[in-house]
Amino acid sequence: MKKLSCFYIDDVIWCLRDVAREKPKSVFDNAFFAMLKRAHDDSGMKVQLNLFYRTDFFYGSDEFTLSDMPDCYKSEFEAASDWLRFTFHAKQEFPDYPYVNAKYEDVKNDCEKILCEIRRFAGEKSISHVCCPHWLPISREGCRALADSGIKRVSVSSGDTAEYTGDQSVLPYGHAARLLQNRQPETRLYTRPGKNASIRSSICGYNHVSSEVLATLFRKNHSILDEKTGIRFCAMGGCACLNLENLQTLGDVIKSVSDSEYIGIFNHEQYFYPDYYAYQPDYADKVYLAARLVSEAGYTFVNADELN
Repeated sequence: MKKLSCFYIDDVIWCLRDVAREKPKSVFDNAFFAMLKRAHDDSGMKVQLNLFYRTDFFYGSDEFTLSDMPDCYKSEFEAASDWLRFTFHAKQEFPDYPYVNAKYEDVKNDCEKILCEIRRFAGEKSISHVCCPHWLPISREGCRALADSGIKRVSVSSGDTAEYTGDQSVLPYGHAARLLQNRQPETRLYTRPGKNASIRSSICGYNHVSSEVLATLFRKNHSILDEKTGIRFCAMGGCACLNLENLQTLGDVIKSVSDSEYIGIFNHEQYFYPDYYAYQPDYADKVYLAARLVSEAGYTFVNADELN
Protein backbone atom coordinates (compact mmCIF):
# COMPACT_ATOMS: atom_id res chain seq x y z
CA MET A 1 0.00 0.00 0.00
CA LYS A 2 1.39 3.39 -1.01
CA LYS A 3 0.79 5.82 1.83
CA LEU A 4 -0.10 9.41 0.85
CA SER A 5 -0.53 12.65 2.77
CA CYS A 6 -1.76 16.17 2.07
CA PHE A 7 -1.09 19.29 4.09
CA TYR A 8 -3.24 22.38 3.75
CA ILE A 9 -3.80 25.67 5.53
CA ASP A 10 -7.18 27.38 5.80
CA ASP A 11 -8.05 31.09 6.13
CA VAL A 12 -5.06 32.34 4.16
CA ILE A 13 -4.78 36.03 3.26
CA TRP A 14 -2.35 37.76 5.64
CA CYS A 15 0.81 36.20 4.18
CA LEU A 16 -0.09 37.58 0.74
CA ARG A 17 -0.89 40.96 2.26
CA ASP A 18 2.55 41.01 3.85
CA VAL A 19 4.29 40.01 0.62
CA ALA A 20 2.48 42.76 -1.26
CA ARG A 21 3.52 45.37 1.29
CA GLU A 22 7.00 44.14 2.20
CA LYS A 23 7.97 43.64 -1.45
CA PRO A 24 10.70 41.06 -0.66
CA LYS A 25 13.19 40.14 -3.36
CA SER A 26 11.88 36.57 -3.22
CA VAL A 27 8.44 35.53 -2.00
CA PHE A 28 10.26 32.97 0.15
CA ASP A 29 11.98 35.77 2.05
CA ASN A 30 8.60 36.36 3.69
CA ALA A 31 8.48 34.60 7.07
CA PHE A 32 5.35 32.56 6.38
CA PHE A 33 6.43 31.35 2.94
CA ALA A 34 9.97 30.74 4.23
CA MET A 35 8.49 28.38 6.85
CA LEU A 36 6.61 26.43 4.18
CA LYS A 37 9.67 26.16 1.96
CA ARG A 38 11.81 24.88 4.82
CA ALA A 39 9.22 22.17 5.58
CA HIS A 40 9.20 21.25 1.90
CA ASP A 41 12.99 21.25 1.57
CA ASP A 42 13.53 19.27 4.79
CA SER A 43 10.68 16.76 4.62
CA GLY A 44 9.15 16.93 1.14
CA MET A 45 5.97 18.56 2.40
CA LYS A 46 3.55 19.80 -0.27
CA VAL A 47 1.20 22.61 0.72
CA GLN A 48 -2.21 23.86 -0.34
CA LEU A 49 -3.23 27.35 0.77
CA ASN A 50 -6.99 27.93 0.93
CA LEU A 51 -7.53 31.63 0.26
CA PHE A 52 -9.84 34.36 1.40
CA TYR A 53 -10.42 37.07 -1.19
CA ARG A 54 -9.99 39.87 1.34
CA THR A 55 -9.13 40.65 4.94
CA ASP A 56 -12.04 41.06 7.33
CA PHE A 57 -13.06 44.32 9.03
CA PHE A 58 -13.18 42.38 12.33
CA TYR A 59 -9.44 43.08 12.54
CA GLY A 60 -9.70 46.73 11.48
CA SER A 61 -10.42 48.79 8.39
CA ASP A 62 -7.01 48.33 6.72
CA GLU A 63 -8.41 46.25 3.88
CA PHE A 64 -6.34 44.07 1.57
CA THR A 65 -7.74 42.04 -1.33
CA LEU A 66 -6.15 39.52 -3.65
CA SER A 67 -6.37 42.15 -6.38
CA ASP A 68 -3.69 44.06 -4.42
CA MET A 69 -1.24 41.17 -4.73
CA PRO A 70 1.39 42.02 -7.37
CA ASP A 71 2.17 39.55 -10.16
CA CYS A 72 5.96 40.04 -9.95
CA TYR A 73 6.32 36.72 -8.06
CA LYS A 74 4.36 34.74 -10.64
CA SER A 75 7.39 32.95 -12.05
CA GLU A 76 8.46 31.92 -8.54
CA PHE A 77 5.04 30.57 -7.73
CA GLU A 78 4.89 28.72 -11.04
CA ALA A 79 8.31 27.18 -10.39
CA ALA A 80 7.10 26.02 -6.95
CA SER A 81 3.73 24.74 -8.18
CA ASP A 82 4.85 21.13 -7.88
CA TRP A 83 4.61 21.58 -4.08
CA LEU A 84 2.76 24.88 -3.42
CA ARG A 85 -0.78 25.51 -4.64
CA PHE A 86 -3.71 27.81 -3.92
CA THR A 87 -7.47 27.51 -4.11
CA PHE A 88 -10.80 29.00 -3.08
CA HIS A 89 -11.86 29.13 0.58
CA ALA A 90 -14.23 32.09 1.06
CA LYS A 91 -14.69 35.77 0.40
CA GLN A 92 -13.54 36.67 3.92
CA GLU A 93 -13.38 35.25 7.43
CA PHE A 94 -16.75 36.38 8.74
CA PRO A 95 -19.61 35.51 8.93
CA ASP A 96 -19.20 31.90 10.01
CA TYR A 97 -20.76 29.27 7.73
CA PRO A 98 -20.74 31.61 4.71
CA TYR A 99 -21.91 29.00 2.19
CA VAL A 100 -24.17 26.67 4.16
CA ASN A 101 -27.28 28.16 2.50
CA ALA A 102 -25.57 29.91 -0.37
CA LYS A 103 -27.11 30.67 -3.73
CA TYR A 104 -25.39 29.42 -6.88
CA GLU A 105 -24.45 32.92 -8.00
CA ASP A 106 -22.81 33.84 -4.68
CA VAL A 107 -20.51 30.83 -4.66
CA LYS A 108 -19.78 31.08 -8.37
CA ASN A 109 -18.83 34.75 -8.07
CA ASP A 110 -16.63 34.28 -5.00
CA CYS A 111 -14.89 31.19 -6.35
CA GLU A 112 -14.27 32.62 -9.81
CA LYS A 113 -12.98 35.86 -8.31
CA ILE A 114 -10.39 34.05 -6.21
CA LEU A 115 -9.33 31.64 -8.96
CA CYS A 116 -8.96 34.53 -11.40
CA GLU A 117 -6.60 36.34 -9.03
CA ILE A 118 -4.57 33.17 -8.43
CA ARG A 119 -4.11 32.79 -12.19
CA ARG A 120 -2.96 36.40 -12.39
CA PHE A 121 -0.38 36.43 -9.58
CA ALA A 122 0.64 32.73 -9.41
CA GLY A 123 -0.30 31.11 -12.73
CA GLU A 124 -2.71 28.37 -13.78
CA LYS A 125 -0.34 25.63 -12.60
CA SER A 126 -0.60 26.97 -9.04
CA ILE A 127 -4.35 26.30 -8.75
CA SER A 128 -5.66 23.32 -6.80
CA HIS A 129 -9.01 21.92 -7.90
CA VAL A 130 -9.84 20.51 -4.48
CA CYS A 131 -11.36 22.73 -1.80
CA CYS A 132 -12.58 22.90 1.76
CA PRO A 133 -15.12 25.74 1.95
CA HIS A 134 -14.80 27.99 4.99
CA TRP A 135 -16.40 26.20 7.98
CA LEU A 136 -16.92 23.28 5.53
CA PRO A 137 -20.71 23.11 4.88
CA ILE A 138 -21.96 24.28 1.51
CA SER A 139 -25.34 24.13 -0.17
CA ARG A 140 -26.34 21.92 -3.08
CA GLU A 141 -26.35 24.95 -5.38
CA GLY A 142 -22.96 25.91 -3.98
CA CYS A 143 -21.55 22.49 -4.87
CA ARG A 144 -22.92 22.90 -8.38
CA ALA A 145 -21.25 26.32 -8.63
CA LEU A 146 -17.91 24.88 -7.48
CA ALA A 147 -18.11 22.17 -10.14
CA ASP A 148 -18.93 24.75 -12.81
CA SER A 149 -15.87 26.76 -11.67
CA GLY A 150 -13.53 23.82 -12.23
CA ILE A 151 -13.36 22.50 -8.68
CA LYS A 152 -13.23 18.70 -8.88
CA ARG A 153 -13.59 17.67 -5.25
CA VAL A 154 -14.96 19.15 -2.05
CA SER A 155 -14.39 17.89 1.46
CA VAL A 156 -17.27 16.58 3.56
CA SER A 157 -18.59 16.52 7.09
CA SER A 158 -20.15 13.33 8.41
CA GLY A 159 -22.26 11.67 11.06
CA ASP A 160 -25.82 11.48 12.28
CA THR A 161 -27.89 14.60 11.71
CA ALA A 162 -30.83 16.14 13.54
CA GLU A 163 -33.57 18.58 12.60
CA TYR A 164 -33.32 22.08 14.07
CA THR A 165 -36.17 22.52 16.56
CA GLY A 166 -36.01 26.30 16.86
CA ASP A 167 -34.06 26.27 20.11
CA GLN A 168 -31.29 28.75 19.39
CA SER A 169 -29.36 27.72 22.51
CA VAL A 170 -28.29 24.43 20.92
CA LEU A 171 -25.80 26.27 18.68
CA PRO A 172 -22.90 28.48 19.87
CA TYR A 173 -21.92 31.99 18.76
CA GLY A 174 -25.33 32.90 17.34
CA HIS A 175 -24.97 30.23 14.66
CA ALA A 176 -28.72 29.60 14.64
CA ALA A 177 -29.06 32.77 12.56
CA ARG A 178 -26.68 31.31 9.98
CA LEU A 179 -28.74 28.13 9.84
CA LEU A 180 -31.99 30.04 9.32
CA GLN A 181 -30.93 32.72 6.83
CA ASN A 182 -31.99 31.58 3.34
CA ARG A 183 -32.26 28.06 4.79
CA GLN A 184 -31.97 25.22 2.30
CA PRO A 185 -33.72 21.83 2.67
CA GLU A 186 -30.42 20.00 3.32
CA THR A 187 -29.29 22.25 6.19
CA ARG A 188 -29.37 20.38 9.50
CA LEU A 189 -27.56 19.93 12.80
CA TYR A 190 -24.82 17.43 13.51
CA THR A 191 -22.23 16.72 16.17
CA ARG A 192 -18.79 17.71 14.93
CA PRO A 193 -15.98 15.32 15.92
CA GLY A 194 -12.57 16.53 16.97
CA LYS A 195 -10.98 18.43 19.82
CA ASN A 196 -12.70 21.81 19.51
CA ALA A 197 -15.52 21.35 22.01
CA SER A 198 -16.82 24.90 21.51
CA ILE A 199 -18.23 23.98 18.09
CA ARG A 200 -19.25 20.40 18.86
CA SER A 201 -22.82 21.37 18.03
CA SER A 202 -22.55 22.38 14.38
CA ILE A 203 -24.41 22.93 11.14
CA CYS A 204 -24.07 20.73 8.08
CA GLY A 205 -25.02 21.35 4.47
CA TYR A 206 -25.25 19.38 1.27
CA ASN A 207 -21.65 18.10 1.48
CA HIS A 208 -22.47 15.85 4.43
CA VAL A 209 -22.33 12.08 4.40
CA SER A 210 -23.37 9.30 6.74
CA SER A 211 -20.89 7.49 8.94
CA GLU A 212 -21.21 4.49 6.63
CA VAL A 213 -20.20 6.53 3.59
CA LEU A 214 -17.39 8.21 5.52
CA ALA A 215 -15.91 4.76 6.20
CA THR A 216 -15.25 4.50 2.45
CA LEU A 217 -13.52 7.91 2.40
CA PHE A 218 -11.80 8.67 5.69
CA ARG A 219 -8.04 7.99 5.68
CA LYS A 220 -8.42 6.52 2.20
CA ASN A 221 -7.36 7.73 -1.24
CA HIS A 222 -10.91 7.69 -2.52
CA SER A 223 -13.74 10.04 -3.48
CA ILE A 224 -17.32 9.54 -4.61
CA LEU A 225 -19.19 11.34 -7.38
CA ASP A 226 -22.30 13.30 -6.46
CA GLU A 227 -24.24 12.96 -9.70
CA LYS A 228 -26.69 15.73 -8.80
CA THR A 229 -24.00 18.41 -8.77
CA GLY A 230 -21.11 16.90 -10.73
CA ILE A 231 -18.62 17.28 -7.91
CA ARG A 232 -16.81 14.55 -6.00
CA PHE A 233 -16.96 14.23 -2.22
CA CYS A 234 -13.75 13.45 -0.31
CA ALA A 235 -12.39 13.49 3.24
CA MET A 236 -9.39 15.74 2.76
CA GLY A 237 -8.52 16.43 6.38
CA GLY A 238 -9.52 15.20 9.80
CA CYS A 239 -6.36 13.44 11.00
CA ALA A 240 -4.71 16.40 12.74
CA CYS A 241 -5.52 20.09 12.98
CA LEU A 242 -2.22 21.57 14.14
CA ASN A 243 -3.65 24.59 15.94
CA LEU A 244 -5.51 22.14 18.22
CA GLU A 245 -2.41 20.02 18.89
CA ASN A 246 0.77 20.62 20.85
CA LEU A 247 4.38 19.64 20.27
CA GLN A 248 4.38 17.11 23.10
CA THR A 249 1.46 15.02 21.82
CA LEU A 250 1.70 15.52 18.06
CA GLY A 251 3.86 12.44 17.64
CA ASP A 252 1.26 10.23 19.32
CA VAL A 253 -1.50 11.73 17.18
CA ILE A 254 0.29 10.98 13.92
CA LYS A 255 1.40 7.54 15.12
CA SER A 256 -2.23 6.66 15.88
CA VAL A 257 -3.18 7.05 12.20
CA SER A 258 0.07 5.85 10.63
CA ASP A 259 -1.47 2.61 9.33
CA SER A 260 -3.84 4.59 7.08
CA GLU A 261 -3.68 4.75 3.30
CA TYR A 262 -4.07 8.54 3.49
CA ILE A 263 -3.76 11.15 6.22
CA GLY A 264 -4.67 14.80 5.98
CA ILE A 265 -2.90 17.38 8.16
CA PHE A 266 -4.10 20.98 8.27
CA ASN A 267 -3.76 24.27 10.08
CA HIS A 268 -5.15 27.81 10.07
CA GLU A 269 -3.04 30.77 9.02
CA GLN A 270 -3.87 33.34 11.68
CA TYR A 271 -2.22 31.47 14.59
CA PHE A 272 1.17 32.23 13.00
CA TYR A 273 0.87 35.97 13.66
CA PRO A 274 1.87 37.62 16.96
CA ASP A 275 -0.89 40.24 16.72
CA TYR A 276 -3.60 37.54 16.53
CA TYR A 277 -5.33 37.14 19.89
CA ALA A 278 -4.73 33.35 19.88
CA TYR A 279 -1.15 33.50 18.53
CA GLN A 280 0.80 30.26 18.86
CA PRO A 281 4.56 30.95 19.07
CA ASP A 282 5.32 27.29 18.26
CA TYR A 283 3.30 27.39 15.00
CA ALA A 284 6.33 26.85 12.76
CA ASP A 285 7.78 24.16 15.02
CA LYS A 286 4.53 22.19 14.77
CA VAL A 287 4.58 22.45 10.98
CA TYR A 288 8.20 21.22 10.84
CA LEU A 289 7.52 18.40 13.28
CA ALA A 290 4.35 17.25 11.53
CA ALA A 291 6.11 17.23 8.16
CA ARG A 292 9.02 15.22 9.55
CA LEU A 293 6.85 12.71 11.42
CA VAL A 294 4.60 12.10 8.42
CA SER A 295 7.63 11.56 6.20
CA GLU A 296 9.30 9.25 8.72
CA ALA A 297 6.06 7.23 8.95
CA GLY A 298 6.52 6.32 5.29
CA TYR A 299 4.10 8.78 3.70
CA THR A 300 4.64 10.57 0.43
CA PHE A 301 3.32 14.13 0.33
CA VAL A 302 1.14 14.82 -2.69
CA ASN A 303 -0.96 17.69 -3.97
CA ALA A 304 -4.67 17.17 -3.43
CA ASP A 305 -5.14 17.13 -7.20
CA GLU A 306 -3.10 13.91 -7.32
CA LEU A 307 -5.58 11.97 -5.17
CA ASN A 308 -8.34 9.77 -6.57
